[in-house]
Amino acid sequence: MPEEAWLARIAEVDAAYLAEEPAVTKGAEKAVLVGIESEESLAELRALAQTAGADTVLTVLQKRAKPDTAYCVGKGKAEELSLQCQAAQADVVIFDEELSGVMQKNLEELLRLKVVDRTTLILDIFAGRANTREGKLQVEMAQLKYRSQRLLGQGLVLSRLAGGIGTRGPGESKLEVSRRRIRERLTDLERQLDALDRQRSLRRQDREKRQTPVVALVGYTNAGKSTLFNRMTGADVYAKDELFATLDSVSRPITLPHGGAALLVDTVGFIRKLPHELVQAFRATLQEAALANVIVIVSDGANPEMSAQHATVLEVLESLGATDAPRIDALNKADLFRPAPDALPGAVTVSAADGTGVDELLGRIEDALGAGTHTYRLLIPFASYGLLDRLHRAGGIYRQEHRDDGVLVEMRAEERFVKSVCKEGAKLLGDEQS
Repeated sequence: MPEEAWLARIAEVDAAYLAEEPAVTKGAEKAVLVGIESEESLAELRALAQTAGADTVLTVLQKRAKPDTAYCVGKGKAEELSLQCQAAQADVVIFDEELSGVMQKNLEELLRLKVVDRTTLILDIFAGRANTREGKLQVEMAQLKYRSQRLLGQGLVLSRLAGGIGTRGPGESKLEVSRRRIRERLTDLERQLDALDRQRSLRRQDREKRQTPVVALVGYTNAGKSTLFNRMTGADVYAKDELFATLDSVSRPITLPHGGAALLVDTVGFIRKLPHELVQAFRATLQEAALANVIVIVSDGANPEMSAQHATVLEVLESLGATDAPRIDALNKADLFRPAPDALPGAVTVSAADGTGVDELLGRIEDALGAGTHTYRLLIPFASYGLLDRLHRAGGIYRQEHRDDGVLVEMRAEERFVKSVCKEGAKLLGDEQS
């Protein structure tokens, strides 16, 4: 392109940008967002950027069937993007695709700006939100695995710019060491996480021994899982209208309509293009959902992208092998929308904000848990009276009678639980009733 045309194009971009300059939060990074898929995907990227602390000053969409191998977008579009970034005085360019090391290096050399991709952005948010030791270890592992494969594209800009999106977590110094040092750190992280996973397994075995059923809340990020969790348990878990407000799994007991007990688990939210490294790093935590007795899929009924988001959740559950447990759909935020009959067939419409539908949801959970149980008549001899407390903690007792030879209990329970208490002194009277 001739020099005069370049100067005219610069003036045109400057005029367009200055005519409608968006408000920028003081101190926030100015981000230019680039996508090749759809406006809806860019809108989600904008929400992610905001969550990471950036202000979007420009969005650029070039629809393509697949990313360009050199620049993600076409070479000409990348050159045009360089001018737009200068006019917008951008600090960072965020791509809605996963960039290879070559793409990132080429883009940074052309744009002379820090370039991050969607995966790096999500990992960065996780690094800023992880609170527990396990969560921090999991995020660091995911970041190191992802960045170690892309060291080629880290040198130009990140070596001279400190802070901001894409630099939280393990830190710049760790990214510049040799691959051998990174492997050593990953081995250490795996060792620490394995130890934590063994502790979780012991807790899970203890729950199974006490026959405490687990109910997992899963769903797309910002569907309102944590608010619903608080409503159902009376807890005060951090809940906010933002992406990935909750990262660390939290569990609290709940009481079912007929007095039974269960453990409700709030899990990290899912999202489209959830980084593979995050799924692997958080696999132990996500197994809480995969191994739950009942899975409640919470969807944002007020979001026009609800159907696509629900499909994403199903895909992630499939990848985790969470295919056996009964599932209940909960269409959340009923206070913000009028539910369509065919929105999610069979779903319970709830509002975590005002409690609408929560009792119905608890009833559905109770029904789902009861589907794998039977009614048993058990005699607890006085010599084994301590077992009675274990039966009450398990829930499901609907009749209890003191007799000369002990306490007669009629309850709904799983067969394995009944076999367990019988080994410890309980006596099974007659056949199961139903």
